[in-house]
Amino acid sequence: MKTKKYKKVPQRRNKLAGKGRGKASKSKKKYDTAYHSSPARIAYRVELNKANRKSPNKKGQDKSHTKSGKLVNEKQSKNRARNKPGKSKK
Repeated sequence: MKTKKYKKVPQRRNKLAGKGRGKASKSKKKYDTAYHSSPARIAYRVELNKANRKSPNKKGQDKSHTKSGKLVNEKQSKNRARNKPGKSKK
């Protein structure tokens, strides 16, 4: 009985492996910690969590702020793409 021979595929190297462990990421983590522990950000998260408990999101949806300040359900990809500069809008 013969065994099938398969063509070997070369291993691809992850060019980003081990990157991002320098001073920049430490200072970013420090900044993020301070930013997210500020009273304004805590209040923002409290508001979103309250709204999500009141009317839970469907799968794949986020709470989104309208221009008038109202919270509505919206697709995650649309909400996050619109609110991040340099990211493609779907």
